[in-house]
Amino acid sequence: MQRRDFLRTTGALAAGLSSLPVNPTVAAEKRQKVLYFTRSTGHGHPVVYPVAGQKMSHTETILRQLGERANFDVEHTKDGRVFDGDLARFDTLVFYSNGSLTAPSKEGYPPVSPEGKKRLLDAVESGKGVVAFHTANASFRDPRCAILGGSALGHGSQQEARMLVTDPKFPGLAGVGKSFSMLEEWYAFRYLKKDLHVILVQETGPMKKAEGYNKKMYDRPPYPATWARMQGKGRIFYTSMGHREDVWTNPTFQQISLGALAWAMGKVEADVTPNMAKVTPEA
Repeated sequence: MQRRDFLRTTGALAAGLSSLPVNPTVAAEKRQKVLYFTRSTGHGHPVVYPVAGQKMSHTETILRQLGERANFDVEHTKDGRVFDGDLARFDTLVFYSNGSLTAPSKEGYPPVSPEGKKRLLDAVESGKGVVAFHTANASFRDPRCAILGGSALGHGSQQEARMLVTDPKFPGLAGVGKSFSMLEEWYAFRYLKKDLHVILVQETGPMKKAEGYNKKMYDRPPYPATWARMQGKGRIFYTSMGHREDVWTNPTFQQISLGALAWAMGKVEADVTPNMAKVTPEA
């Protein structure tokens, strides 16, 4: 990217951030709190594990930095028993988990109990917000727990691909423009719910075909990649992005994440009328 274009882009993003409650003087009176849950039963992504000599993972570090900008604290755990406790103390729930919430973990972290799973779903139905990144989709494949709105079909090798912005008015999208490109591990989806409010669409035309068991996962019309929906009174936000460390430090990704968190916490409002039939009619 040319320096002039970079400055123009970062300037636009800064303008977008100014519309969000990203400091204590603009935010709600009390400092809010999010639960960050990263338990994995299958392949655990490196970004949710601390590297040698560090106490926190890359994603936890970034999320805490965003919290300092947006006036919220982060409580991180891989222990599923947290859902047996008091969920009312959290303003929203953030997931970068992988695999079933209730299955045993090779790493030994306790699973979510059947009662904890019920309490989680009841809390969402009653108004608890959820923000979910990348592999978290795999934790909600069970039809009885499919609150995110779709199921991951898989992903191919990492590649640069373009996201098409279908709702520039959603919190965090101001200044992003009509599209942006990113090097990422892109998921494909199936069983998408009809009530999705699609925010970002995966542009599939230029993508390299996947290898392995499903070579045609990208050989399809553009499909939803980031969306919002309501589950009862609960605000649900999901994005397929978040695999790579440099994605988490990317200003566009951070702005989108801050917008999602602000919306899920109820700090800002958004029109999440279902639009999948309009913006991705062949998905």
